Amino acid sequence: MPSLIETQTKDDKKKIAVCGAGLVGCLAACYFAERNYDVTLYEYRSDIRKMKVVVGRSINMAMSVRGREGLKRINAEEAITSKGIEMYTRMLHDTKGNMTSVPYGKSSQCILSIDRRYLNELLLNEAEKYPNVTLEFNHKVKKCNTNTGEIIFENTSTGQEVKINSDLVVGCDGSYSAVRQSLFKDKPVNFSQNYNSGYYSELRIPPLNGTFALPEKHLHIWPRGDFMLIALPNQDFSFTCTLFMPLEMFDKLNSAERVIDFFQEYFVDAMNLIGKESLVEMYFSTRPSPLISIKCDPHHGKKCVLFGDSAHAIVPFYGQGMNCAFEDVVVFFEILDSMGFDNIDRVLEKYSHTRVPDAHAICELAVRNYDEMKYLVTTRGYKLRKKLDNFLNFLFPSSWVPLYTMVTFSRMRYSDVIDARKKQDKIIRTTTWITCLSMMAVFGFYIYKSRSNFSNINNFFKILRK
Repeated sequence: MPSLIETQTKDDKKKIAVCGAGLVGCLAACYFAERNYDVTLYEYRSDIRKMKVVVGRSINMAMSVRGREGLKRINAEEAITSKGIEMYTRMLHDTKGNMTSVPYGKSSQCILSIDRRYLNELLLNEAEKYPNVTLEFNHKVKKCNTNTGEIIFENTSTGQEVKINSDLVVGCDGSYSAVRQSLFKDKPVNFSQNYNSGYYSELRIPPLNGTFALPEKHLHIWPRGDFMLIALPNQDFSFTCTLFMPLEMFDKLNSAERVIDFFQEYFVDAMNLIGKESLVEMYFSTRPSPLISIKCDPHHGKKCVLFGDSAHAIVPFYGQGMNCAFEDVVVFFEILDSMGFDNIDRVLEKYSHTRVPDAHAICELAVRNYDEMKYLVTTRGYKLRKKLDNFLNFLFPSSWVPLYTMVTFSRMRYSDVIDARKKQDKIIRTTTWITCLSMMAVFGFYIYKSRSNFSNINNFFKILRK
């Protein structure tokens, strides 16, 4: 069968409208362009490459296997990952400033800390290299017919409306997606959204004497039960810090004195590195932002497909939002390449059938990981389970894989990850019960054999006390 690139001639090129020039929109544009489709990439903002300050999220990206695979297929992996900083462990900080390192996986396994803006700009540059890609900034989706592929944009620079027709609308316009809202009008879609109890606010640890103020090969976490602080390293030797806690706690810290007292009690080492004046200035410069988790089913319409946050907004506690979004693109094109655009109806159906369970699974895993990061990482039970998983993985490397490794260092389907973890939990519970019952049986047998000799029982308990 000839490749899709070969079958797309100048006269019959399919027109692809990608709405949203964020990370996943740019990647999707590159994938379509590689296959010689006629691609237009629309973005409601101005070109971020020309902005001094980009409004919106700036939480650093934690890139792992799934995200890197997406970049690899357009030969952009090395250019992007070379600007990342490898993180091999979680570095846990207690209230006294003591640090404990907890590896993510094997000694060679790491995730990459990458600046969101840098990554977005580089992907825009990659998309712009293709002669069959057109970039249109300041274009806001006003109406979209996901059955016909017609979209009406407002040019926010001129106020004029622009109507276009496409063979496929690709919704990459984020958590509050206008394309997804249009899809709701055109077909039945199951949809849910949930705001996490935690809000977030960003801070910054500057370089110290021209280098990193903290060990840089780690994701630093200050777990404090109901709240936490994290820090990821940057290329300029700074750390991007994110404070996660309930909104009511943010509201109580309504004066410089209260902010300083709070950090003095819970994050004194971080505060000393940030500086009290800088801490107060950064804390009050922005309002805390909410964290939203979104699920929808299906991820497609007749002439529409959703990627990334448009299809499944994920809270950032597993570092899988971008990785999952990039994998959306990989999975879609694996299906498209095998079936062809002439069968786009079947391609879209299969994509949703394949991807929806996985999107729902990672949404759930990310919420669970919040509890792990802010509290469980400090408990004995968590540490014991971590050691047990690593030991069993050493004994049975192919059949017992730790949860974090399955999610972060493999392309195992997220839904299969949950199933595998449930089986592991069941095995451990069953083994624990069998061990306890066996010990009770041995104890009972010893008592039975020693029932006629009270001194033997006394000796038995003396041995136990020793």
